[in-house]
Amino acid sequence: MAGGSGTRLWPLSRAQRPKQLLDVVHDADGGAHSLLVEAFTRLAAVLPAEQIWVCTAARYGEQVRAALPELGADRLVLEPVARDTANAVGLTAALVADVDPDAELAVVSADHVIRPVERFAAVLETAYRALAARPDALVTLGIPPASPATGFGYVQRGAATEVAGVAEAASFREKPDRATAEAYVADGGYLWNSGMFVWRARTVLDALADHLPESAEGLARIVAAPAGPERERVLGQVFPTLPKISVDYAVLEPAAAEPGRVLVADLDVDWLDVGSWPALAHTLETDGAGNAVRGPSVLVDASGNVVFNDDPDHLVALVGVHDSVVVHTADVTMVCPVSDAERVKQLLAVVEERYGPRFG
Repeated sequence: MAGGSGTRLWPLSRAQRPKQLLDVVHDADGGAHSLLVEAFTRLAAVLPAEQIWVCTAARYGEQVRAALPELGADRLVLEPVARDTANAVGLTAALVADVDPDAELAVVSADHVIRPVERFAAVLETAYRALAARPDALVTLGIPPASPATGFGYVQRGAATEVAGVAEAASFREKPDRATAEAYVADGGYLWNSGMFVWRARTVLDALADHLPESAEGLARIVAAPAGPERERVLGQVFPTLPKISVDYAVLEPAAAEPGRVLVADLDVDWLDVGSWPALAHTLETDGAGNAVRGPSVLVDASGNVVFNDDPDHLVALVGVHDSVVVHTADVTMVCPVSDAERVKQLLAVVEERYGPRFG
C-alpha cells in the first residue's frame, strides 16, 4: 500500500511528492533511498518481483513506475481517489484473485522501516503456516511494544494457536491515552497493530461482503469488467462512491468478535512507522546532543532537535534551541516543538484554508 500523501511530514511531503517517494532512508554508502524502494526491496528478499503488487494513487503512478523499474507492468493498481485502506486492500485483493483465485496475500505498507529483513521474512512464513492451518483466518502482524506509544492502535493476544508465534486476536483497541498505553505494556498481552496483514485474497473479499457489502459489491463490478479501458472506466465510475473506511474498522474489529477468525503473529523486529517528524528522525544521523540533522545546518547550544533542510543553497542555523522540529524547503519553513509534531496535519489544514493548494 503506497497511496498515502504523508501530511504529518509536511512541508517536505506534499500532495504531488508523498513521503513514500522521498529519499529519507540512509544507504550504507552514505546515499539515501525512498521508503517505497525500501519496502519493495524488503519484499523482493521474500518472493519474486513478479509477485509484488503496488497499490497507489493514480496521480503517483508515473513516479512509482520510475522508482520501481522491476515492478511488473500489470502489477500497479491505481486508485482514482483515496477511499481508505478497506477499499485499497479490497481492490488489490479483487484484482489478484482475478488472476489467481487461490492467492495468499501479505499486505504491507510503503512507509515502514523494518530490521532485520530476515526476521521479517521468517514471520511472514509463520503467518503463511497459520493460513495453512486455518485457511479462513485473517492474520494481522503485531509488534511487541517498545514503549507505551499513544500514536498506534493495539491488538490483544488471546488463546495460542497450533502455530508457534501466532495467537488468536482477542480484541482491537484504538489509539489509547498515556495511562491506558502504559497499562497495555505492563499487561504484556498487547501488541502494536502494525497495519500489515496476511490472508487469502478470497477470504478478505468474503469478509468485506459480510461487513462492508457496499464496497464488496462495487469491487465485484469493477473486476467483472474486461481488463483494459473498460475496467478503467468502471473503476473511475464506481470506486469514488465506495464508503471511506479503514480495513481495521470495516473488517478486523467486527471479525474479531468471531472466535478464532482473526489471528495475530508476533513481528518481533525493529519497526519504525515513518508517520511523523520524530519518527523520521530515527532515519537521520544524530549528533552527540541528540540532534537529528539532514542538510546544511549549524547548531550551537542546541539539543533534541529534528532539523531537515531540503535546500542545498540555504543554511539553517540554530542557537539555544531545544526539542524542536525545524524543516526548510524551497518555499516553506516550518518550526514546532517536538511535542506538537502530531499537529502538523492540523497546521497544513490551516495553511490550505488560507492559501489554497499552493503550499500543500
